Amino acid sequence: MNDQEIAQQWLDKCCTTIQQYDHAAHMNLISREIQVFGIPGFDVINYDDWYSQCEYEFNEKVIAEASYSGLRIRSSNDDQIMFLTTETIRATDGTIDSHPLEVVLKKETDGQWRVVQERLLDSDEARHFGLA
Repeated sequence: MNDQEIAQQWLDKCCTTIQQYDHAAHMNLISREIQVFGIPGFDVINYDDWYSQCEYEFNEKVIAEASYSGLRIRSSNDDQIMFLTTETIRATDGTIDSHPLEVVLKKETDGQWRVVQERLLDSDEARHFGLA
């Protein structure tokens, strides 16, 4: 499987686990090393933060649908893939939130690809990378 296919498969699994409210399967896609940057009001989001937020959102069925578009590989090696994409989340109340992301996947010791870093891109970066 090539980098594009690995990244797309990971994104597809994210969407499926979110739409099925499968917290355990979703968290298996997230590394314990996860760091999320660029969220207003937060320096960094870690694994425990992600776990708690997803647990709440899944239990309350807050998200109706998640999708990703514009997948572009930026760089890769045997154990990591960095890519750009636009994430769109549609909440059950009809609210739609869309934002460009830089994502880093890492092949962990168990052979599973998990996200280790996400960064929300600002509007200038999104335009630069053709995501805006």
